[in-house]
Order: sequence, then C-alpha cells, then structure tokens
Amino acid sequence: MSNIKDVPVFLFTGFLESGKTKFIQETLEDKRFNNGERTLLIVCEEGEEEYEPDQFSGKNVFIQVVEEPSQLTIANMRKWLSETDSERVVIEYNGMWLLDELYNALPEFWMVYQEFCFADARSFESYNANMRNLVYDKLKSAELVVFNRYDDSIDQMTLHKLVRGANRRSDIAYEYKDGTVRYDEIEDPLPYDINAPVIEIGDDDYAIWYRDMSEEPNKYENKTVRFKCRYLKRKNVPSGSFIVGRHVMTCCADDIQFAGLICKWDGWESIVGDSWHILTAKINHKFSRAYGKKGPVLTFVSDEPCEVPENPVSSF
Repeated sequence: MSNIKDVPVFLFTGFLESGKTKFIQETLEDKRFNNGERTLLIVCEEGEEEYEPDQFSGKNVFIQVVEEPSQLTIANMRKWLSETDSERVVIEYNGMWLLDELYNALPEFWMVYQEFCFADARSFESYNANMRNLVYDKLKSAELVVFNRYDDSIDQMTLHKLVRGANRRSDIAYEYKDGTVRYDEIEDPLPYDINAPVIEIGDDDYAIWYRDMSEEPNKYENKTVRFKCRYLKRKNVPSGSFIVGRHVMTCCADDIQFAGLICKWDGWESIVGDSWHILTAKINHKFSRAYGKKGPVLTFVSDEPCEVPENPVSSF
C-alpha cells in the first residue's frame, strides 16, 4: 500500500486587482483555515496589494513567486513542496494565463479542493467584451465567483448571465464596499419545457440542452426530444448507430467544437454523407462503445430532412 497522501490545492483566479490577494491574506490570517498547517503559497501575479506574512496565523506559510507560466512544471512544484515540507498549497493564479496550463502541470496527488474566481464588478463586463476567452477560462470550473466592489447601480442580471454562459453550477456572491455579501438567488429556467411529452429544443438552445444533459443526465432519462441536427456516419461508430449533433461555440470562434451524440437506429445504413434533419429520439444514459463509458444514447423515433439552419453553430 502506498503512503502517498493527496495534497489539497486551494486555487484563486481572477484578473489583476480583482481582490485575490486581499482575500487570501484574510484567509491565511483566519485560524479556522490556518491552524498551523505548513502551507505553500504560489503567487503568479503581483499587483498593488502585497502579502503581509507577519500577519498570518503562525510562521507556517512559505511564499513562492512565479513570474512565467513556464516555471509551473511538475518538477518545480514538487521541489517547492518538498523544500518547504508543506502539506497543502494555495495558488494565486495569473488571470492572463490559461488554467489548462496549470492543471496539466499539477503533480500527481495534487488535488484541487476548491476553486474561487474573483472579479471587480465595475470592470468585469468590459473584460468580458475584450477578452472573452480568458474570462470564460476563469469561470468554467469555478465553484464560487465573487464580484467585489459591487453596488446596486451595477446590473446584477448582466453579471449573472455572463457567469451562467460559462458555468451553470457556480455559486455567485456580490460583495459591497462595506464588506456586506449578498448571494445570487436568480433562478435559471431552461429555455424549453423539460416536462413536455416531447421536449422541443430550439435552434438557439442546443448548446444549453447539451450541457445541461451532460451535467444532469438523470433529469433526461427516458425523455423524448426533438431538435435540428447533422447526421454523420463514421467508421469508429458501432454498427446500428450513427452520430448526431451540432457545432457549439463556448466563448469564441477558436473553441468551436462538434458536440455529438450517439443515436441508435435500424435504418442507419440509409444515411448518405452529412445531412441535416429534425430528429425525434428517446434519451437513455448508458454505456456505449463509441463513448468508451456511460453517456447519453439516443434511440431513433422519427425524423424529417431540413435545410441547413441560418446559424448552424449553437452558442450560449
């Protein structure tokens, strides 16, 4: 049996002057979080706010400054952990670096326990308009998004929609200048009736439906859906099945990907090339060799050919 233990990682993301440093400082001063555990603090972005280590609860926090993403390697992070004999890691990540670079560099057994994203409520909409790919990158896996410097003149619904465009599961909090925090309670109704005998997925709703079904498959078990999609035949798809789906744009043109599903149909051999159809099918979440795991498997009910939609790429 191995004696290697998981190393908990607490990840804080956001752009410069978004409040990450202040929050981490206060967290490490709090004895409920910092009760003497040896902690490696990896700082990937230095702004106007600076750490005050003498205020931390004890002398158990070891700061490692990282100036380039190339420094974030498995070897370096193992070395920093070993040299400080730390048992956990806190990372203040640079908002201009992609998160995949970090996740790909984390050593084995380093587990991200919590991921928080911080944003200045006054400038977040502007960041999103000019750097949507970087904003989406920081929102997509955050468990909590904190909008600080918030006041009631800022449109909460706009911020809410920007977060939900990337992440339907994240909690959202609004922090006022006086330190008061209010949590987001806006409900997100789906743009289709999930309880209808046949769920009609609109042309603009494929991306939302695909993601919601991926996140909560049990909600769609044995449901019947109707949507416009492409039919594709591929050699690696098991006999009796074919691929249906649409291209989906998550945040920008560079990340457009085909969001496909497996559909079972006795008449699959009649499909010729790529073609567009309005498909009615039943959904079951089960194992498919095409996925190599469990996933949404459609069973053909009926279809009709259709023209290519005016906008064939679905988005959020």
